[in-house]
Amino acid sequence: MRPLPVDENRRILGFHTAFTVVVANMVGTGVFTALGLQVVEIHDGIALLALWLLGGVIALCGALSYGELAAALPRSGGEYHFLGRIYHPVLGVVAGWVSVTVGFCAPIALAAMALGHYATSFLPVAPAVTATVTIVLVTVFHAVNVRTGQTFHILTTVFKIALIGLFCLAGLMAPSRGDVSYGPPAVTLTDILSPAFAVSLIYVSYAFSGWNAATYIAGEISNPQRVIPRALFYGTALVTVFYVLLNFVFLKTVPMARLSGSIQIGTLSAMNLFGERGAVLMSAMLCLLLISTISAMVLAGPRVLQVIGEDLPQLRALAARTAGGAPLRAILLQQGLALAFVATGSFEGVLSYAGFTLTLLALLTVLGVLVLRHNAPELPRPYRTWGYPFTPLVFILLNSVILFFVLRERPLAAGAGILTLLTGAALGLARHRRRS
Repeated sequence: MRPLPVDENRRILGFHTAFTVVVANMVGTGVFTALGLQVVEIHDGIALLALWLLGGVIALCGALSYGELAAALPRSGGEYHFLGRIYHPVLGVVAGWVSVTVGFCAPIALAAMALGHYATSFLPVAPAVTATVTIVLVTVFHAVNVRTGQTFHILTTVFKIALIGLFCLAGLMAPSRGDVSYGPPAVTLTDILSPAFAVSLIYVSYAFSGWNAATYIAGEISNPQRVIPRALFYGTALVTVFYVLLNFVFLKTVPMARLSGSIQIGTLSAMNLFGERGAVLMSAMLCLLLISTISAMVLAGPRVLQVIGEDLPQLRALAARTAGGAPLRAILLQQGLALAFVATGSFEGVLSYAGFTLTLLALLTVLGVLVLRHNAPELPRPYRTWGYPFTPLVFILLNSVILFFVLRERPLAAGAGILTLLTGAALGLARHRRRS
């Protein structure tokens, strides 16, 4: 098996862009909304923080595994490229379909919807309107020129990292206003072994989704065999630290009764830290943070559609690029679908659906590390997964447990995810039969 040829003239992005794409894709809606859903059934502070630490371990195992695939098969497309090369082109089409319908469109919609809710504290505008306008404006920055989108993305991500760092510092120094209990060990263990803990991990997995983002733009990264594994690892490690600290601050500054069921966790915490005016300012900053998240997905997602267009004659139009190198039609298609998700208005439903589907796809991709080692041992691997085979096996085992409990506890969301996969399989099989 040999890697497909890639146009080296398109490799203009470096480590800083790849690193910020990972961080910006990860830090977004999930960490500022998931805790409110988790504390409904889990009440022990250690168990709640263990959710986020375990989520980081899972994401790091996935990042280390994806690093090997990206180094061995350095082309844009992410799971679409990996699964099509490792297993069968039909599975690649399934992954591409999921990327189109769930992988980027749903997270963009969720980030925009959360932004709309945060913006209500300082803008007298309906959340759906704010979400729609935000998606349109970010699209404009990315739709013409790659370097313009790259600069916009890096600046917003640097702001995001600085904001989270300052927020965590302020929360750690502030007096406690929360009422969460940490232990005793018997209570912690009971919560960790409960089905609610496993189901809550799907929200955590969604919050960590994006650790693989640099693989979607591999075809435009210089020296991808070295840059991508580093970007995946360091980006994921930094976000894990941020997530544990952020959730500790949320639990420290907001009573459990206020947290339960809320998706505006950041505003509640900021209000107790800085007062009402400070909370309004913090809400505005969180909106800018979510703009960075949307920007990262607009930078990465259309590259998947572009690669699909390069491979499938029926979708050749999606491969078209502007004079500035931007895949304009792919961007417009992705953003149009994201706007459709916004129109549904169902935050928790979209979150559960997206989390289940993306977790299943990531599991198949990490399993591909084992399959590729067996089927193509001669393939050059400039980077090999640290801790192999235990690293990918830990990722596969823990995500299998998550998927089992989501199937049992959230059958509607799981069923929608499986239906999406089956629809993609039908499209892939139809294409395969036509080509045969």
